[in-house]
Amino acid sequence: MKLFRKIHLWLSVPFGLIITLICFSGAMLVFEPDITRILRSDVYHVSSSQANPMPMEELMETVEAMLPDSVSITGVTVFNDKDRTYQVNLSKPRRASIFIDQYSGRITGKYERIAFFSTMFRLHRWLLDSTNPHSGGVKFGKILVGISTLVFVITLITGMVIWWPRVCKNLRHSLSISVKNGWCGFWKSLHVAGGIYVMLLLMAMSLTGLTWSFEWYRKVFYAVCGVEYSPQNRSSAEKSQKTSRHSDFYYWQQIYDNLKAQNPTATRITIGPETASVSLGDKGNGRASDRYKFSNYSGEITAMTKYADFAPADRLRGWIYSVHTGTFGGIGTRILWFLGAIFGASLPLTGYYIWICHIHRRKTHH
Repeated sequence: MKLFRKIHLWLSVPFGLIITLICFSGAMLVFEPDITRILRSDVYHVSSSQANPMPMEELMETVEAMLPDSVSITGVTVFNDKDRTYQVNLSKPRRASIFIDQYSGRITGKYERIAFFSTMFRLHRWLLDSTNPHSGGVKFGKILVGISTLVFVITLITGMVIWWPRVCKNLRHSLSISVKNGWCGFWKSLHVAGGIYVMLLLMAMSLTGLTWSFEWYRKVFYAVCGVEYSPQNRSSAEKSQKTSRHSDFYYWQQIYDNLKAQNPTATRITIGPETASVSLGDKGNGRASDRYKFSNYSGEITAMTKYADFAPADRLRGWIYSVHTGTFGGIGTRILWFLGAIFGASLPLTGYYIWICHIHRRKTHH
């Protein structure tokens, strides 16, 4: 038991503040989409909805007319909410898109991450390391985040090993937060009881988050899940990505209407050149979708791939993202993930306080 105490302490001391930053920034990102849509309501929502939107071909021509020759449309996403603007995806820069009011044809704005969330994301993934890995550089911040997350997993496990005998002896006392023994007693009981409450949540976040930090871990994680790991080649995918010019838009409205009739509960439908995807709101996965292929010459759907028939690696990849972000169960799981991450951020701080109290008592007794 003394060995586990030493491991728990001497790993927590040097990495505690980094773990706090990672957990806090992760908590801040949980509700980023919701907050962004509220703060930029003029971009994400139409000013006034009407019975029928403009034809998709006409909307795409409006967007295309304002694009430079080097940029083209790669698809349009239509949301189930009639008050949401259409999101038109562009070929570059990466993940670029603009929004258009489908009832008036007015361009409402472009996708831009709010500065606060951009900072939180860079802090969460790379500790604000600005090194560009595409230029051959190595993000040391990313490595440090991975090491700290691995340390966090070890401290969570050792913490449970240390306190498990006490939990077994007096479960009620171990799971209660005491205010009778001064501040030190309060923070100690908060650290112990709170850690027990959120341990499973923090383990789920940490173990899935590590798949973005180390390739060796990612391969092991996939193997444990019984899935053969197949890395995504983003650069080649982007190079081979089809883009649309005027002639491709003719059947987009027809394809959307057909898919909407077949999938009335879909959260969003994305139409692109020769392909479409229907996002499913009831599959327990924020990225689950069925995929379709259609002919640009007739508008006929030529093939369909159900989400259940996707390659296991693709489905696992979506599952990892959903578990890490808490999106698999809707607003309820996201609230739990937010609270869990916030408490995870407090664990190193309360641990430092307990450690300082312990050192102070030892000096007083001597």
